[in-house]
Amino acid sequence: MSVTLIAGLGNPGREYAATRHNLGFAVVDALAAAEGLKWKSDSRFESLTARWDVRPGVTRLLVKPQTFMNESGRALRALLDFHKVASDTLIVAYDDLNIDLGLVKVSVTGSAGGHNGVASLLEHLGGGFVRYRLGIGGPRPAGMDLKDYVLGKFTAEETTLIDQKTTTFVDGLRLLLTSTPAHAMNLLNRRDHHEPDQP
Repeated sequence: MSVTLIAGLGNPGREYAATRHNLGFAVVDALAAAEGLKWKSDSRFESLTARWDVRPGVTRLLVKPQTFMNESGRALRALLDFHKVASDTLIVAYDDLNIDLGLVKVSVTGSAGGHNGVASLLEHLGGGFVRYRLGIGGPRPAGMDLKDYVLGKFTAEETTLIDQKTTTFVDGLRLLLTSTPAHAMNLLNRRDHHEPDQP
């Protein structure tokens, strides 16, 4: 049987819901809702999982690690080992400060970029997993600490934009599930044509 893992990164607990750092959770939640999938707690893997049986012999498993962000790799390592799945087939959705809010980029290489969840994945899995990077970048209130910004909740205006983009985010995940990362990069990594080029 073929199993593909699609993980969203975030922090468990009500106080972290709707924060910028939990956008990965929110997007896999949206995919699960679109497919009518139910989340269940799986203590063996310190995760919430939602099983998506696409057709006989083909299963996709949506995952939300419940280890807190900086131990995400531990939970995903256990799941990959259990299902005997290589890390280069894993798709991970997470927030990225270096990308403008509302945009997405796909990559398969690079550093953690200061993201503790990605650092944990690199520690436990090595490289090779597919990164579905969800932009949360934008102007930060003067004097606000970076950690406070990331763990803060979206503003009303930002929430409206995220709501408008959620279907696009989910469609991007679907594309990754049905094509190669390189093809997805070509389609998804193009900057918004309304946005001026950087100097």
